[in-house]
Amino acid sequence: MATFPSNPGQREGSGDDFELFLTQFAGEILTQFDAQNKVLPRVTQRTISNGRSAQFPVIGDTTAKYHAPGTEIEGTPIVHNEVTLTVDMPLIADVFIANIQEAMNHYEVRAPYARKLGNALANTLDRHLLQTAVQAARGAARISTDFGGTVLSVPSLDTDMDALVESFFNAATVLDDKNVPEDGRFAFLRPAIYNRLAQNTKVLNKDWGGAGVFAEGKVLRVAGIELLKSTHVPSTVVPDGSLGAGYGNKYGGDFTKTVGVVFTEDTVGNLKLMDIQMEHEYSVRWQGTLMVAKYAMGHGVLNPATSVELASV
Repeated sequence: MATFPSNPGQREGSGDDFELFLTQFAGEILTQFDAQNKVLPRVTQRTISNGRSAQFPVIGDTTAKYHAPGTEIEGTPIVHNEVTLTVDMPLIADVFIANIQEAMNHYEVRAPYARKLGNALANTLDRHLLQTAVQAARGAARISTDFGGTVLSVPSLDTDMDALVESFFNAATVLDDKNVPEDGRFAFLRPAIYNRLAQNTKVLNKDWGGAGVFAEGKVLRVAGIELLKSTHVPSTVVPDGSLGAGYGNKYGGDFTKTVGVVFTEDTVGNLKLMDIQMEHEYSVRWQGTLMVAKYAMGHGVLNPATSVELASV
């Protein structure tokens, strides 16, 4: 006797057996990517529809002067330069699901797989952006009239929380001296250091103007700098040729002394050619479905003056 199974993956009872499943799967990847990524919203973003590079203008400062009556005003030249960012090759996260294994499995795997793919992309993006922020702190000025980045090296900065608190005030002073706006300053620390700092009375005591919640292990800000934690703050040597170094080894370097990095939205640029996308293909030959999540972006230093690396010596 013939049976007519209901296929919840088909649209209107016909066509691709997995079409509706994959629509949901792609949506879960995008949601997970947005939920996990902490650094991308804090950099300058630009999207291009085609091509591989884009120019970001750099405009220097000018000075004021008194005008003497009767003298001609000739204009004061302002120095210009540009920063060119390039898009890397597509970054992908993929998974293959065999029909027979999915049929035999007693629990659903597509949603968990979606979270894993989204995590893989978001984590790599965060690592590359934070490494670029540290590179900015080590970088020279883009134009002759501007400032370069700053590295503050302090003994035992990863274990001495009083010294770390002081370093945030020193970083704020450095940015003040460079006329970097006070609003929009933030810092990323590794969780172990962030949680150690959350136990410091100087940053929590309300009588001292502290801003934090001991019960929740949160430090809101120090010296006007918003504090955030991320496992992707670099702490090792990122060698050329590795995924961490990125396409063309743009993001590699020695980060063994890096404790944290203070920067603003103007520090790092993100050039996006292809936003996160989901592709799938069912293979009769392999009797399963290959799913690929991907994006094509590139990152680079825009304004080194707005970044301060906190390093331990």
